Amino acid sequence: MTVTWEELGWERIAAGVGRVRLPGWDCTAGLVVGAGAVLMVDAGSGLAEGVRLRTQAEQLTGARVTHLALTHPHFDHVFGAAAFAGAEVYGAVGMDSVPAEELRADAVREGLDEATATDAADALVRPRHLVSGEWTLDLGAGRQVLLANVGPAHTPHDLAVLVPGPPEVVFCGDLVEESGEPQAGPDAVPSHWPAALDRLLALGGEDALYVPGHGAVVDAAFVRRQRDALAARFGVSR
Repeated sequence: MTVTWEELGWERIAAGVGRVRLPGWDCTAGLVVGAGAVLMVDAGSGLAEGVRLRTQAEQLTGARVTHLALTHPHFDHVFGAAAFAGAEVYGAVGMDSVPAEELRADAVREGLDEATATDAADALVRPRHLVSGEWTLDLGAGRQVLLANVGPAHTPHDLAVLVPGPPEVVFCGDLVEESGEPQAGPDAVPSHWPAALDRLLALGGEDALYVPGHGAVVDAAFVRRQRDALAARFGVSR
């Protein structure tokens, strides 16, 4: 039996497209519903969180998740991936080489329970499909979703997900953050980050809805302001 997006605490963004803000790190996971195919965008920060996402997706759609797109290799976005058994997993080229121990150590530093982090790292799922440019997923009934490798920027392996509209919806991962200043850790490539946001704007256009990795859905003007702020912060010329 299916339920409504709102009943499960999800935000419906467009027809068959929604997202949820997860507790703890306020990380976003997205869902795109096709005909006989369901795409999850990011998987949460641990196996239990991944199971909750999978269960809620099945309640919302009446079907299992068939595709999983991971926007970048940080624990709060990938540690739940093992819960999506049987799904085809996508990520940017090079994402499959990030050491599990590196992700586990970062998760523990950020406050994830050590046993939870260790279990997730031991079960870490690597993307089977590596996107070097663009990759179109056919979810049936005329619904095609574009995966675009737009990095390096927030990490060396940043993937964006464009769902055609109207309205167009762009899942940005942590290339865009609304609930705080964008985080540039040791794996960030700041010199390329403004260009990555230019690419997002080119993909979605002025009327798209942009879903950040953390925070509320934003518009193109917000992305442009964040692009300019990052360029100033890191001394990158236009």
